[in-house]
Amino acid sequence: MFLPTTSVGSLPKPDYLVEARSKFSKKQTTREELAELEKRATKEWIEFQEEIGIDILVDGEMYRGDMVTYFAENLDGFAISGLVRSYGNRYYKKPIAVHDIKRLRPITVEWYQYAQSLTKKPVKGMLTGPYTIMDWSFNEHYESRRDFCLKVAEIVHEEAVDLEKAGAAYIQIDEPAISARPEELDLAIEAIGIATQGIKAKTLTHICYGNFSKIYPRMLSIPVDQIDLELSNSHFEMFKLFSKYPFTKEIGLGVVDVHRHTIETKEEVVTRIEKALGVFPTALKIYVDPDCGLKTRTVDEAKAKLRVCVEAAKEVREILSDRYGPAKSQSSEPTLS
Repeated sequence: MFLPTTSVGSLPKPDYLVEARSKFSKKQTTREELAELEKRATKEWIEFQEEIGIDILVDGEMYRGDMVTYFAENLDGFAISGLVRSYGNRYYKKPIAVHDIKRLRPITVEWYQYAQSLTKKPVKGMLTGPYTIMDWSFNEHYESRRDFCLKVAEIVHEEAVDLEKAGAAYIQIDEPAISARPEELDLAIEAIGIATQGIKAKTLTHICYGNFSKIYPRMLSIPVDQIDLELSNSHFEMFKLFSKYPFTKEIGLGVVDVHRHTIETKEEVVTRIEKALGVFPTALKIYVDPDCGLKTRTVDEAKAKLRVCVEAAKEVREILSDRYGPAKSQSSEPTLS
């Protein structure tokens, strides 16, 4: 399969789950009752992804609030602050490292196993990266940001090992904070190296909405198999950098903008994929997905954006197959050039 389709990770929670999470925060429902609804929502999203033909599935993160706070809440050594603004009108409860951080038990493995039990297609294991957890937390314990970051990296590694043992063929380690502090890119690379050390599953990292010109091409040293990038929102500006310094890894190609309510047409997305095929040497290294997680969209918007990703990728596959023949297209390096 070339141009496989996937999603970055988060999907919007249905209204019944949003209401249940609100009731749980007010102690009006039990953890067990909430978990059942989280499972129901996870099942619905797995079924939808199968229905539209996505190739590599995500669980949608129905059991998570914020991507950093969720992990901090499940680790010893963190306290949780009040609400802090992250961007726009989005807020999260910022973690605080108050003593040595420890992982007492697997955090995501049971949810991965549940989602994978619902489908024969691969489901990605989804982790927040050590640099982002460190950068988006307060530090009241470690002597330096580096000490804090590398400690978190060890914990993320433990979780990645357990996900791989549970059968995860894809493990994504999200690092959206990497591009915010170019002077700390080497620290982020070191931390991801610890997190992915010895992992034989395909490893990915997702980076979005930053000043990529400050970290490229050095970011190609991140020790993962694939880098997933926000590209549609920035009108594929990074392609100018790629023409100067070739992109050497697999790429997760963001082809729909998750910060817009407008639904892209299939023709628009086909054009974006074709544009990428003029930049990358082979379709075999391109994965098609949204710019970022879709949790900020409505359920209907998210479904429409995922559906157009699949339809556009399918059309481009058919173009390549017609041009090269099915066998050659699958086994060699088809391009549109």
